[in-house]
Amino acid sequence: MAETDSSLLIQFRDPATREKAYTAIIRRYQEKLYWHIRRMVVDHDDANDVLQNVFIRIWKGLDNFREDSQLYTWMYRIATNECLTFLEQQKRKSAVRLSDVEDGLSNKIKADQHFDANRLEWKLQLAIQQLPEKQRVVFNLRYYDEMPYEEMSRVLETSEGALKASYHHAVKKIEDFIKNH
Repeated sequence: MAETDSSLLIQFRDPATREKAYTAIIRRYQEKLYWHIRRMVVDHDDANDVLQNVFIRIWKGLDNFREDSQLYTWMYRIATNECLTFLEQQKRKSAVRLSDVEDGLSNKIKADQHFDANRLEWKLQLAIQQLPEKQRVVFNLRYYDEMPYEEMSRVLETSEGALKASYHHAVKKIEDFIKNH
């Protein structure tokens, strides 16, 4: 039987079992976190870099995790913030407008060896990259991770109403993009 997050957190707080518990936590959530990050930053190598930063922040922050929320909600919040930080750094590094960074993300999608502009999933990916950052995060959490608004509200520290509106706008923009491209 798999251990619960609570039992892993108890083990993490014990120096004798700290590393083993951390490894178990990472193993449990690594893939979900990777895909959450990958959908935001697009590139595999960038996603791995961001994921490593997330793991470091989790390691450093687990001692202070108060269990006010579920463990994975807390880790998603860290991953989301790291993605936004990464995208912001990309923007600053290249000293260009956000639209240019977003064009760069679209170009990465188009450069993928499996890219086929006629396939709906590629159009969806391109449409998602046209969204503003916050709407992209909300859409990805809701559509791919099927995260309830209540949980998303804790991850993004935003009201459920604002998230529902953001998701609705994102869906509308994606529909328009797919119809017109």
